[in-house]
Amino acid sequence: MASNLMSNNKIASNFKKLRAQKGYSQERVARLADLSLNTVIRIESGVNKNPTIETLTKLANALEVSVDELLS
Repeated sequence: MASNLMSNNKIASNFKKLRAQKGYSQERVARLADLSLNTVIRIESGVNKNPTIETLTKLANALEVSVDELLS
C-alpha cells in the first residue's frame, strides 16, 4: 500500500512538474487530453489513486511526453 501511495504521489508530482514546464493550465491539459477538468485536478492532487493507462496515455500525449516520463 505504501509503495502504491508513493507511486501515485510520484505521478501527481511529475504531472504537475511537466504541466508547469509546458506552461499549460489544468483546463488546457483537460481539453488537449479530452478528459474532464475534474479528472485532471484529481490526478494532479493525488486524489485519483488509480488512473487508467488510457487516462495516463491521454495526459502524456497532451503534454507531449511518454507515459514513462509521467510515471518516473
